[in-house]
Amino acid sequence: MTLKLRNLISILITLSFVILAIFLGHKLWVRYMDTPWTRDGRVRADIVNVASDVSGIVTKVAVTDNQFVHKGDVLFVVDTERYKDSLTQANAVAEQKKLNMEMKRDQALRRANLDDQVISRENRDDAAISASAAQAEYQEALALREHAKLNLNRTVVRSPVNGWVTNLLVRPGDFAQNGVAKLAVIDQQSFWVYGYFEENKIPLIHIGNEAEVRLLGTDRVLKGRVESIAHGITDRDNPTDVRLLANVNPSFNWVRLAQRVPVRIALEQLPSDTTLAAGMTCSVIVRQN
Repeated sequence: MTLKLRNLISILITLSFVILAIFLGHKLWVRYMDTPWTRDGRVRADIVNVASDVSGIVTKVAVTDNQFVHKGDVLFVVDTERYKDSLTQANAVAEQKKLNMEMKRDQALRRANLDDQVISRENRDDAAISASAAQAEYQEALALREHAKLNLNRTVVRSPVNGWVTNLLVRPGDFAQNGVAKLAVIDQQSFWVYGYFEENKIPLIHIGNEAEVRLLGTDRVLKGRVESIAHGITDRDNPTDVRLLANVNPSFNWVRLAQRVPVRIALEQLPSDTTLAAGMTCSVIVRQN
């Protein structure tokens, strides 16, 4: 092989590598700039904060941390003795009001049957009004009794959804304040993904686009679709002061990074062989239709 031919082959090989590098670089540039994808994705889920509807000492915790529970399973129990006593008292008051109502009603009936020469019309009317008032008091006592029953039933706190108990901190002996959350349950069927896309890629994303979600550290790809795109994020350079005036930052950074806008991805099918946890990191690629 002559020297000239060897030089020509070397030049062709070099040109081939250069052309291949340019082609691959172009593909990577297009993928990075023109394809909506992000490594900044988070697995999210609905977290139900469970609170007792009544106040009292927690006497029993029926679950353990990270335990799977079904809808209706007992989570914890608030001391029932006080609410049993309240129901007993409400039953007694209702019975007393019932007897008083029956007495007033019988008195009104007897007076209604008497002649006007024996009893005045005013006394007859007063007896009828007294009977009506006693009936109203009895209805109030029944309502209070039903409320006492409801409070007693709600001393047993149950799971509102199928899911996992997480970060369990409640212990027997703790005081449960009504309306104050004591534990959290992650809804099993509520997982979705938030992908935080750069604002210059948002025009490439449309509702209904197919999406691929790859969890960090795994090769498992989850299928999903774009469900919604956020329409607002916080402007950190324009907070509001105590007098509700705009607090404009006087300095300006010449290097401006693209803002990231949340895009909600609905997962088409939850994997049965992969553990999903709210807060996991993932990559998201949106396929343009």
